[in-house]
Amino acid sequence: MAATSPLTAFSFSPTRVAARSTVTLGAPWTHLAALHPRPATSNSTVPCSNRRNLSGRGVRAIMGNGRQERVKPGPGQESVWDYPRPPALEPVPERIRIEFNSKTIADTTRGYRVLETSHPPVYYIPQEDLKMEYVKKAQGSSFCEWKGNATYWTVQVDGRTAEKVGWSYESPTAPFRPIKSYIAFYCAPMDACYVGDERAQPQPGGFYGGWVTSKVVGPFKGGPGSWGW
Repeated sequence: MAATSPLTAFSFSPTRVAARSTVTLGAPWTHLAALHPRPATSNSTVPCSNRRNLSGRGVRAIMGNGRQERVKPGPGQESVWDYPRPPALEPVPERIRIEFNSKTIADTTRGYRVLETSHPPVYYIPQEDLKMEYVKKAQGSSFCEWKGNATYWTVQVDGRTAEKVGWSYESPTAPFRPIKSYIAFYCAPMDACYVGDERAQPQPGGFYGGWVTSKVVGPFKGGPGSWGW
């Protein structure tokens, strides 16, 4: 793995997204890398995606190159096409909550989100704000070139189990040290995931771990026809 630069500040275009303090990776990568690693039963190397998803409602196809136009963000919205690649890390001001089998398993105002081009944000929660009696370490691991080795987590509440629905980085690369041991969760297997008071929806396709809210517009990578972009 190539050496990375020290933590740097990143600001989105002032005409699109308000500037904020973030953490970004140093040199860009030319290979694929995912926002989160795919669950594995043994150690494996899982690339991260840097291909674009160009599917979604309100998107017009551009004939000849297989691409579609991005959705124009409205007031207070962010376009995932304004997010950087390599990905950025930033604190989340909103309250983040997760419910599973009638229990609140996560409730934090100390979360982080990872932002990468074409993907809705992935939210990371400190273990101190998780009900860890319901969150158990699972077998298997994988490797992301941007963040390092991933550990997987299973959620089990009162006899109901969701296998390998969470992941964390116990020894992340330097740019992602703020989320050391923080856990991110897929939205779809949970009963409900909230960003502030809004219930989030899962990123299309079921492979990636982004949460979609009304504050972000796409199109989002992951849906049918997006894998080749």
